[in-house]
Amino acid sequence: MALGCASTRRTAVAVDAVVPQADAAVAAYDDLAVLTESLLLVQRHYVEEVPLQEMIYGAINGMLLGLDPNSSFLPPKPLAVLEEETRGSFGGIGVSVGLEKDGVKVIAPIEDSPAFKAGIHAGDTIKAVDGIKMSGVSMDDAVKAMRGDKGSEVKVTVERANGETVDVALVRDDIKLASVKGVRELGDGIGYLRITQFSEHAGEDFAQAMTRLEKAKVKELILDLRDNPGGLLESAVAVAEQVLERGAEIVSVRGRDDERPQQHFEAGPCENRFTQIPLAVLVNGGSASAAEIVAGALKAHKRAVLVGETTYGKASVQNVIKLALRPDCAVRLTTGYYYTPDGAMIHGKGIAPDVAVPVPKSAWRQAQMRRMLEEMPGAAGSGMTNMVNDVRDVQLERAQELLKGARVLNNG
Repeated sequence: MALGCASTRRTAVAVDAVVPQADAAVAAYDDLAVLTESLLLVQRHYVEEVPLQEMIYGAINGMLLGLDPNSSFLPPKPLAVLEEETRGSFGGIGVSVGLEKDGVKVIAPIEDSPAFKAGIHAGDTIKAVDGIKMSGVSMDDAVKAMRGDKGSEVKVTVERANGETVDVALVRDDIKLASVKGVRELGDGIGYLRITQFSEHAGEDFAQAMTRLEKAKVKELILDLRDNPGGLLESAVAVAEQVLERGAEIVSVRGRDDERPQQHFEAGPCENRFTQIPLAVLVNGGSASAAEIVAGALKAHKRAVLVGETTYGKASVQNVIKLALRPDCAVRLTTGYYYTPDGAMIHGKGIAPDVAVPVPKSAWRQAQMRRMLEEMPGAAGSGMTNMVNDVRDVQLERAQELLKGARVLNNG
């Protein structure tokens, strides 16, 4: 009798499990039938003839864009553009952007780019490109509108943070992204380098710059991540692990089950490790994504003092997954959020500096111009050089003061 009861319960469980699965399969089939019928109706009755592939690609992109602004479908051309950008060069106006409901938010202009020279600032919103409104567009459509061949003209409508709207005429140029710039000794044994973005070779470039500074006998280092819009997660890890002890956690990525890390990154073996040099890291509202991974890891391990302003707050991770049936196309999909080693999820919040040094946009713009001329001495005539001679970078100065003060304390 007992066996019979047990057998009955097992049978009931099996039936209960099968029925919902069957219902779900039928519902999924019905929903796919609705999609197919909609495609056929457009193909038969729409006022203009539309290629079937274009409709299908549009449907896929609409599905992904409905999830979040950073997910999208990448047909062959946009995928090739993305791969080109990752390698470090492309044609366009030179801005790193994020999407907002009312337009395209400028995270940071790329120095010496058309956008930078025309006075487009971090925090500006691009409302339209050549008269085409940017509200509600996908990231790929926004990038496509701004990209183009060198020498081609484009007009962007920009809304400033104070609400002022201006039209800016630009001529596209080749945008080349050097991942590390400005490597030099500032005086009194303090070294400086700036990472502009975390492109494919950022880890190697950082290692070469650090070796150069080490040979110059620098005692402390200022790492400048201001207006660094991010890049590749792997490149951020490659930089951070060089200044952290082996085995130190750098970042974890969590997906749907946010209790367990989907991916976990620790400092691995390095040919050169620079764990003894004291660090100050400069950050601001244009420091985003991969730049926040580095800043967050160094702050969590108390490996560096963060100086400047609260970072942007982009902690979503996108994976580009090529389609097995059509490998020249891909899906860019948000697959998780990254967490700093102390368990903080900073998406939408940013990372607060240890030492806050707020700077007005106008003063930051002048400091950027001076920084550019220091990094590229022949980039401007004597008139421009004279204009920025007296400009101060108060965040950089504060970082120098902190490193000098720590040196005095450590020396007793």
